[in-house]
Formats: sequence, structure tokens, C-alpha cells
Amino acid sequence: MYIILVYDIGEKRVAKMLKLCRRYLNWIQNSVFEGEITSVKLKELIHEAKCIMEEEKDSLIIFKSREEKWLEKQIVGQEKNDLDNIL
Repeated sequence: MYIILVYDIGEKRVAKMLKLCRRYLNWIQNSVFEGEITSVKLKELIHEAKCIMEEEKDSLIIFKSREEKWLEKQIVGQEKNDLDNIL
């Protein structure tokens, strides 16, 4: 599945969440990630995120799609992270 993940995490925990999300997804912009992920890996990511988060204060939002081709992405302004795959 293809997901877009967005988080709003307290300043003391944000570095841990950034490091966690980069293990599973591509960084797009401040606190925003996207990429292909299996259901099992997504469950792992959510479990690890819950260990970092304070659920009363922090939030994690995940948008799911079967495939990236079903999403239309429009970038206005400077793209923070170019995802070109150079082989």
C-alpha cells in the first residue's frame, strides 16, 4: 500500500519520530513522509510510534491508498526532498 504520514509531536520527541519514520518511508517535508509499505511494516511503524508518542498531546495521521498512481501530487514552491531514484 502507499501511504502519506504526517505527525505533530512534542519537541522533545520529534527527533526520535523523525528517525523512526525515515527507516520506513521517504521524507518529504517537515513531519511529512510518503512511500510504499506493507501492512506488517505499517503495524510495526505504528507500534514503535506509539512508544515514542504521548497520545494525549501528540498526533500521527496516516493517509492510505492502494497504489501511488491513485494520488495526484501537486507541488507549489520549492520541493524539500527530491525523490528521484538514480541507479
